[in-house]
Amino acid sequence: MGSKIYVGGLPYSTTEQQLSELFAAHGNVQSARIITDKFTGQSRGFGFVEMATDEEARAAIAALHGTQLGGRTLTVNEARPQEPRSGGGRMGANAGGRR
Repeated sequence: MGSKIYVGGLPYSTTEQQLSELFAAHGNVQSARIITDKFTGQSRGFGFVEMATDEEARAAIAALHGTQLGGRTLTVNEARPQEPRSGGGRMGANAGGRR
């Protein structure tokens, strides 16, 4: 297991500082990041926390999964590796075009 944790169901008003403080009760937080929309800058309601050790990560997951924060139920589990993305948009120089 990695020490990176996915946290879903966050209230949109949650700050990275608040997220870090929530997890600090369960171990040494290396980083806490809230994912935001790249156009509006608004929280997308989830984030990632990196703990110093796997043991601390497991303790935080066990303690926080299913708990309430700001009236919302948190989903807390091990973060899966990000899947490779395609470039999206254009499929090639002549995609859909005429010759």
